[in-house]
Amino acid sequence: MTVLVTGGAGYIGSHMTLELLDAGEQVVVLDDLSTGFRWAAPAGAPLVVGDFGDEALVRRLIGEYGVREIIHFAAKIVVPDSVADPIAYYVNNTAKALALVRCAAECGVERFIFSSTAAVYGDPQASPVREDSALSPLSPYGRSKLMVEWILEDVSRATSMRHVALRYFNVAGADPKGRAGQSTPNATHLIKTAVRAALGFRDGMDVFGTDYPTPDGSCVRDFIHVTDLVRAHRDALAYLRAGGDSVVCNCGYGQGYSVLEVIDVVKSVAGVDFPVRLAPRRPGDCMSVVADNARIRALLGWRPAHADLRGIVAQALAWERRLHNRAAA
Repeated sequence: MTVLVTGGAGYIGSHMTLELLDAGEQVVVLDDLSTGFRWAAPAGAPLVVGDFGDEALVRRLIGEYGVREIIHFAAKIVVPDSVADPIAYYVNNTAKALALVRCAAECGVERFIFSSTAAVYGDPQASPVREDSALSPLSPYGRSKLMVEWILEDVSRATSMRHVALRYFNVAGADPKGRAGQSTPNATHLIKTAVRAALGFRDGMDVFGTDYPTPDGSCVRDFIHVTDLVRAHRDALAYLRAGGDSVVCNCGYGQGYSVLEVIDVVKSVAGVDFPVRLAPRRPGDCMSVVADNARIRALLGWRPAHADLRGIVAQALAWERRLHNRAAA
């Protein structure tokens, strides 16, 4: 039995592949390398370069490798880009995901784990936000992901395929063993951007929006270490293998930090200062979103092991240095 990981040469997908291989699982990676890297796909898992929306290719892989489980990461993820080019996000994140789900259901895949997002909540009316809170995404990115949740919900009612949709909060950090990390040069993740500024690889950074009704005026986010996130996927896989029903779970720590607080932590851990420019709000950004993680703890038995912001930042800094040295070699 093989697990197909879409986007397995990307940031989160490469960590997931490592986690599965460490557990002795058989894995095949499908990635078009548009944002992933061939070298980031872990050894021990075949890498197939291709589009997850290519139904002929997906059907061939399911048959050739005996795929019975899919963990789907591949997606476009930049909120402002989705506002500027919504069609690209609906094609990639929704239409292609529909093709993937159709192949899975028709080819006998039994379990499907989907990378969803806290962006489905928009600006929650209460904090921390629960899975049964109102869904009101502010961007095409959030809408494109929510549509896939609905597709999976309907397919699970009509077929025997069961799924877990994990609503990510803000993913950060790197593999504690130094094997993987966020490698996309122009990635917009806050901690990635801040550590690059701290290391002098960019000229400071911008803070988008300082007039929100939060303690310091900047947005508040719940940050989760990438290793804890992929372990949540492994817990989801175990839950489904044990006969668990389809479910949606938040994936966050339940602790919010403002953008300005995070920048201060990066400066402190790196031991340097760097320019911070205050800029207007970006379209599609929500003010504050923090996870209620009671469901994932109770249902999947998930327990985070890296819920320390300074530790997350330290590992992100170490990975960025390693990445820079690799490029310079």
